[in-house]
Amino acid sequence: MNRRLIKKIFKIIGWTLLGVFVIATYLIYTFTSPSSEAEIIEKFEDDIRQPTISYTLFKGHNVRLVGMQKEMDSLLPTLFFVHGSPGSSMDFKRYLKDSTLNSLANIISYDRIGYGPERTGEVLNTLQEEVDLLHQLLDGMDVTKVVLVGYSYGGTVVMASDLHYKKKIALAAAVKGDLEPMFWAMNLYSWQLTRPLIPKVFRGASIEKFRHVTELSQYAERWGLSKSKVLSIHGKEDFIVPFENSIYLQNQIGKTKFTLIPLEEGNHSLIWTNFELIKTELIKSLSKNEF
Repeated sequence: MNRRLIKKIFKIIGWTLLGVFVIATYLIYTFTSPSSEAEIIEKFEDDIRQPTISYTLFKGHNVRLVGMQKEMDSLLPTLFFVHGSPGSSMDFKRYLKDSTLNSLANIISYDRIGYGPERTGEVLNTLQEEVDLLHQLLDGMDVTKVVLVGYSYGGTVVMASDLHYKKKIALAAAVKGDLEPMFWAMNLYSWQLTRPLIPKVFRGASIEKFRHVTELSQYAERWGLSKSKVLSIHGKEDFIVPFENSIYLQNQIGKTKFTLIPLEEGNHSLIWTNFELIKTELIKSLSKNEF
């Protein structure tokens, strides 16, 4: 095979990979883009219940909350959702819209800083700051009546909180730094030349991903500090946040306080693909017997 042909083949492969990357980035960026207020309202236009959108200030950032009630019903427990990286409050749209869940609980989701309407990618500097923000948003609520639900890095935030909740539910939570897969595409953020090409929201996600490797080890003794019972739901085929994270949590917390539901063929998209199973577990967690 002559040199010219080899160069041509490599050129074709290179352009093909670049094309795949651009298309994949566009699709993921579109899928994870936070909605404007008008778009959120539009998503619920055919529903009896309409969302209430509010904002609170945290360290100079406006944090958007989407609630499914105009006023909190103090007689009901609360479902409080924390999204991953990247992501948005609308990752939980199907749960927010569900009539059964709405009849059983107040429901709230929020946009973590860096992923909200402005999509700045300027994420908080530490996991502790994420926890501090969560605690500020929960201020004034009876957290013993809150079922706290976190997906992916949102699950990490949930597990790092040491308050006594009605229950914690971790959906594919990352908790062990040396289990973090560092994908080749992460180099696009590491390299100064390609960093400007990365959408801001992905830069924020990359910062958090790199931080996991060193930061999560500092929480090894903190995952079980909360008195809350924990339910972990995790796919065994999850290559983004490996299933071994939940095995590690189980060993750290102990089976008396920790329950694991493994999804035999589940992957990292479980909050969408396993909606019915997760909904069933949420209903169980909202019952009076779960106090």
